[in-house]
Amino acid sequence: MTVFADFLAQIADPQQRERTQAVLDWLGEKFPQLDGKIAWNQPMFTDHGTFIIGFSLAKPHLAVAPEAAAIDHFAREIEQAGYEHTKLLIRIP
Repeated sequence: MTVFADFLAQIADPQQRERTQAVLDWLGEKFPQLDGKIAWNQPMFTDHGTFIIGFSLAKPHLAVAPEAAAIDHFAREIEQAGYEHTKLLIRIP
């Protein structure tokens, strides 16, 4: 998605940039009704102006911040996949 091009260009680690782009592209293709945008210097997706999911980067991981209800609903699957999570975010190595 071109809306994220400048954000992605700032990611120094090529592997992290590629992985982040793949996640953002997948989400945009899987859910074309969502609007991609940059807010608080982070890529996120909204639906009719309502926050749905956002992303942020740390050196060791991509943090995924869906609505809290999504983490509650999928907590078991998240843990089975081997990802760490809190009530507000999921960390993907």
